[in-house]
Amino acid sequence: MPGSSTSSSRTNIRVVVVGDRATGKSSLIAAAASESFPIQVQPVLPPTRLPPDFYPDNVPLTLIDTSSSLENRGKLAEELKRADVVVLTYACDQPATLKRLTTFWLYELRRLEIKAPVIVVGCKLDKRDEEYHMSLEQVMAPIMQQFREIETCIECSAANMLQVPEVFYYAQKAVLHPTAPLFDQETQTLKPRCVRALKRIFILCDHDMDDALNDEELNEFQVRCFNAPLQPAEIVEVKRVVQEKLGEGVNDLGLTLTGFLYLHALFIEKGRLETTWTVLRKFGYDDEIKLGDPYLSIPFKKAPDQNMELTSEAMEFLKGVFSTYDGDKDGVLQHSELVELFSTAPESPWEDAPYKDAVDRTPMGGLSLSGYLCEWALMTLLNPNQSLANLIYIGYNCDAASAFHVTRRRSVDRKKQRTERDVHQCFVFGPKNAGKSTLLKSFLGRPFSENYRPTSSDWYVVNVVNQAAGTRKTLVLREIPEDEVKNLLSDKKSLAACDVAVFVYDSSDENSLKRASELLKDVARQGEETGFGVPCLFIAAKDDLDSYSNGIKDSAKICQDMGIDAPVHVSVKERDLNNVFQRIVHAADRPHLNIPETEVGQNRKLYRHFVSRSLMFVSVAAAVAVVGLAAYRSYAAKKNTSS
Repeated sequence: MPGSSTSSSRTNIRVVVVGDRATGKSSLIAAAASESFPIQVQPVLPPTRLPPDFYPDNVPLTLIDTSSSLENRGKLAEELKRADVVVLTYACDQPATLKRLTTFWLYELRRLEIKAPVIVVGCKLDKRDEEYHMSLEQVMAPIMQQFREIETCIECSAANMLQVPEVFYYAQKAVLHPTAPLFDQETQTLKPRCVRALKRIFILCDHDMDDALNDEELNEFQVRCFNAPLQPAEIVEVKRVVQEKLGEGVNDLGLTLTGFLYLHALFIEKGRLETTWTVLRKFGYDDEIKLGDPYLSIPFKKAPDQNMELTSEAMEFLKGVFSTYDGDKDGVLQHSELVELFSTAPESPWEDAPYKDAVDRTPMGGLSLSGYLCEWALMTLLNPNQSLANLIYIGYNCDAASAFHVTRRRSVDRKKQRTERDVHQCFVFGPKNAGKSTLLKSFLGRPFSENYRPTSSDWYVVNVVNQAAGTRKTLVLREIPEDEVKNLLSDKKSLAACDVAVFVYDSSDENSLKRASELLKDVARQGEETGFGVPCLFIAAKDDLDSYSNGIKDSAKICQDMGIDAPVHVSVKERDLNNVFQRIVHAADRPHLNIPETEVGQNRKLYRHFVSRSLMFVSVAAAVAVVGLAAYRSYAAKKNTSS
């Protein structure tokens, strides 16, 4: 199965060589570049380039020599932070320099937060004391155990040209074919993300879907990855090696997933990382074992006030996937079934915010079909590229154009006085302790709680809302903490993503109403200035509490003055929601209504109306004058003719 390697998309690798003074850094670089031992070498060499054809991967290397003197410590740190790989040297004839690796250098790399892999190189092997009997493995094993950033170790002699090219070959290999993303050295097992990618590749190659790669499928895989077929004897040998070590790795149908994963672990253990990296890259994976940009490009652009939504084709695919993984056919994907569904993705996309707490789940973390589709709708709304990636990871074989469609611009929706969107995003504003989070929880059917916990960051919830006409819309509620409103509105395009905004206030608290009114005016002002005005609703929460004197009158006047509907009164505690979510969707569906206007905006609108009417009167007067002049000229011409 192994074959020639395929490099990543890198066009250059920067190798920074560091170590104590007189450990052989400059001589190592000069010997590698000239392929001969230099008689004299200057203290610090200028950047040295190894051409693309120096190694099989055809990627050039830039070798950076450094000084370890105290006065050059700042420049050393700068070079290290630009390094793709670090070559750390010690002198085989100076045991103190070997000790300095663990007492200074490796800790210094950690202090500087250098993430590049490290190649430890023992120079001046020809000068080592003959009485020194410890092998390199004995010396370095405990050091590599402590410092996992060390990719490999090697000893060399520039004077004898012994293993000098190999030093920078390993440095290049550590960048192009790194161990860390693939293999856990401590447990000696493939890392989860590597397993997930290889599992997806296995499934893609298993054309007859019998959970095994037969000889023909193995051969197709070999040709795709390594451009060369396997001979029948080679296929027999591959399966024999697997079966000897792992009985379940091969069955009557061919190589199983277990055997496929075992083969790759075996390649890595034997230092053949390029084999696994070649396979991953042939199937589109990048250095982080995620699908690269070419596979995730979305061919159409969208304006700030447009969204992405899933097509009916993608929705049908997702429903089919749900049915496939709902093993017990109870209409719910249990947590274990969700884990299996995303077992071919780098990780499950819904384990963290904003998706983790966005939909209603069973006590054991399960998802209904509705909740599952809502998660996909939310991910498509917030991050179409992530949604596309996960569609592909779980088996969607079509391109982005078949998975998504771009919605019509909101400005066009306003002119046409209706929207065609199936997914609405609602921004939920309001002062602290007004009842925003309680409202969002009620949207997911969660019970009322007296405990108040202020929300510190944006929180999304999503659910389906049934309309009176029998239609269903997906509604996303985004709670925006009061402290974050100023930051949100500092972005002039922030309201472009909003279909409708609601302003929640505590109906028993006069200050809460006042603050909600201020927030409404801020949003209205932003909409007037940017052209991204949105329908708005006032929500009087905690309606089970006694309203303060004139509370109902004051809130109604605010809405009247701003040109929006009267407040919607709700009490989550009493389970009286007054059809609030249907009303939110109704407002979003009619984007030309309930757009608030400030006094400045109203005056500006009156002024534009006055100017427009004035221009119309001027135009009419001008037209009358022109007609009158033409009539006079006609009369005059006739009079002159008759005389």
